[in-house]
Amino acid sequence: MFTTVGRWCARRPRRVIAAWLLLAAAALSAVATFGRVTSEAVSIPGSDSQAARDIADRAFPASASGKQPVLLHTPAGAAPLTASDTAAAVRGAAAAIAAVPHVVAVTTPYDPAGATAMSSDGHTAYLSVELDVSGRDVTPSMTDAVLAAAAPATAAGIEVTPGGSLAAAVDRGNTGRSEAIGLGTALVILTLSLGSLLAAGLPLLAGVIGLGIALPVLGLVGHLMDVPEAGETIAAMIGLGVGIDYTLFGLTRFRELRAAGAGIEEAAVRTTAGSGKSVAFAGSAVVAALAGLALGGLPLLYALALAPAIAVVTALGVNLTLLPAALVLLGGRLTPKGSAASAPAGRPRGWGRVAALVAARPWPLLLAGLALLGALAVPAAHLHLGQLDAGSKASGSMSRTSYDRMAAAFGPGSNGVLQVVDVLPSPAQPTPGNTAQPAAGSTAQPGAGNTAVPAAGPTDPRLAAVTTALRGAEGVASVSPPALATDGRTVRWQVTPTTSPSDPATTALVHRLRADVLPRATAGTGQQLHVGGTPAAQADLNARIAQRMPVVVGFVLTVAGLLLLLAFRSPVVAVKAAVMNLVSVAAAYGVLTAVFQHGTGARLIGLDGAVPIPGYVPLLMFAVLFGLSMDYEVFLLSAVREGYLRERDNRRAVVAGLSSTGRIISSAALIMVAVFLSYLLSDDPVVKMFGIGLASAVALDATVVRGLLVPATMVLLGDGNWWLPRWLDRLLPHVDIEGDGHTPRPGESGEPAPVLQTR
Repeated sequence: MFTTVGRWCARRPRRVIAAWLLLAAAALSAVATFGRVTSEAVSIPGSDSQAARDIADRAFPASASGKQPVLLHTPAGAAPLTASDTAAAVRGAAAAIAAVPHVVAVTTPYDPAGATAMSSDGHTAYLSVELDVSGRDVTPSMTDAVLAAAAPATAAGIEVTPGGSLAAAVDRGNTGRSEAIGLGTALVILTLSLGSLLAAGLPLLAGVIGLGIALPVLGLVGHLMDVPEAGETIAAMIGLGVGIDYTLFGLTRFRELRAAGAGIEEAAVRTTAGSGKSVAFAGSAVVAALAGLALGGLPLLYALALAPAIAVVTALGVNLTLLPAALVLLGGRLTPKGSAASAPAGRPRGWGRVAALVAARPWPLLLAGLALLGALAVPAAHLHLGQLDAGSKASGSMSRTSYDRMAAAFGPGSNGVLQVVDVLPSPAQPTPGNTAQPAAGSTAQPGAGNTAVPAAGPTDPRLAAVTTALRGAEGVASVSPPALATDGRTVRWQVTPTTSPSDPATTALVHRLRADVLPRATAGTGQQLHVGGTPAAQADLNARIAQRMPVVVGFVLTVAGLLLLLAFRSPVVAVKAAVMNLVSVAAAYGVLTAVFQHGTGARLIGLDGAVPIPGYVPLLMFAVLFGLSMDYEVFLLSAVREGYLRERDNRRAVVAGLSSTGRIISSAALIMVAVFLSYLLSDDPVVKMFGIGLASAVALDATVVRGLLVPATMVLLGDGNWWLPRWLDRLLPHVDIEGDGHTPRPGESGEPAPVLQTR
């Protein structure tokens, strides 16, 4: 199949290239027409927070965006916001903001429904702005329009800072600079490695075309399912890295075939049949590992797995079709004169010397490599899953400024109000004129639905008991009066914690309310209470991930092992590769924990200090890293197995395999590392986490693991590497992932084929 595809594309190069360019243009046009949609909504089916959200959404309808805060602040010594002149300026600003396009309504701190939106000292307050759009549809121009409309307030000396989605729209970063730096660094590495600027440009062009199709497709997928903005960035990181690497592997094979005397078309076809087959195998392993995230049972994980999977599949398509077409068109210009293939043999150099050293001293180097990775992995023992909030944003950003002012004026918990929802067995009657007020900071919660509704009568013992229990609970700063929905049965309290959303104490409060406070307050009443809000949803998300992580890890390990067993027909090789991958992932987790959770070197990457690590980051990293490591594993083991089948000398096969692949693996890994590290320029802590985690893992995997541990263990195991039980030999199909259908294999041309050791 690969030979057929390669030959068809090689004979029609201009058609193939035109088709890819048209596909890219169509994808870009479609996303320009329909828009790129992202959503930060987190759905956790079956969780308590999801039940609270679903009930509240039905009973307390909200605007599309929820209520977004616009912070108002006057410095100490200036007139407070309660003064008549400043109050008039605030009302004027609110009236002007209400006339801004996409603004549905504005609530001021002087309105009955916004009475709690004024700080005790009168110097900080907020307007609650309802919009008819949400998510990425809230644009920086909307925020600018709101700020411009707030001119009456700024003219009166009031500092105006939008929060919520309005702030996020302004702070939303553009990864274009990171991608440009990554591409520039990759160009330098490729030019030095390949010795030709034209040859170096081909992998970059392939990576850019793949990315130019994958990202628009992902933007269109956002219309069908919730795709977080971080998903696009991760897809760009992975897509660009594998797109360049896969093309580099193919280009290297093409140059080797040309140096051996193959014609241009023949070399392009054999490149697709050989290298293309290996790349397809490795790429399929990445997609299979990402598919394991579906076992997490979370829509968020589906989206975060789908995003890089689309990028990888696109990169595979480019490698298998566009690459042979480009190779035929560019032909001999890709191979510089005096190639390494024709250089006279001499003393081992570079990776050849490393391979000889590993073969001569396998035990010391194996133990040294394990000691290094073990030391790096130590911090991972203290890794705990947390949740990010706007307090983790960069200092000076609009989100961080509004977060800090809200916390200073209304307490840290005002940035993450909990929603306690109760469905009464029988209707309750409200007390006329008693109106529930939103808790401080509640307007920052998208979808909270803080519409003023009658409060249930204080004489209703069912609600009074819950209110008293909530107000007396440890870790609660304030509780709003119970708000009764129009159905007469659904009631909601807004509970402001004493701690910030990212503080573990807030998560502890959520668990305490569910397990102790609320059950005691409603014992024997038949009431159905649920705790929701952003902190509760994040706590449920981390709990679900921790619960499902063993299943996902087990699936990924099994799939990776089976694929390697199928490729190399050796249980020892498959198990050893899985173990080595676990060691490198553990080391990457240790680096992640040290930098972000402990704050070691955090300021060097643009953070103010330690930040929590969301639960989905380590899980997604695990799947991605297991998939990416297959690239280097397949490339190295293919060369080793080919040498073993040819000469039946395990030690020589290991030395030859590492010598021939070490340079290309290290070059490919260096490109990946450069691409991943370039994303440290992003202000998003999650993007930085993936940048650091993936870069450290790839660097360790390509050097310590593939350069030392794998060859050392293979030297020590000897012919045992290739042991295969006879019953398994009969069951396994023969898959030649390294052959190109033209190169003579052992056993061809009348030579007897060596038999792998079986028992």
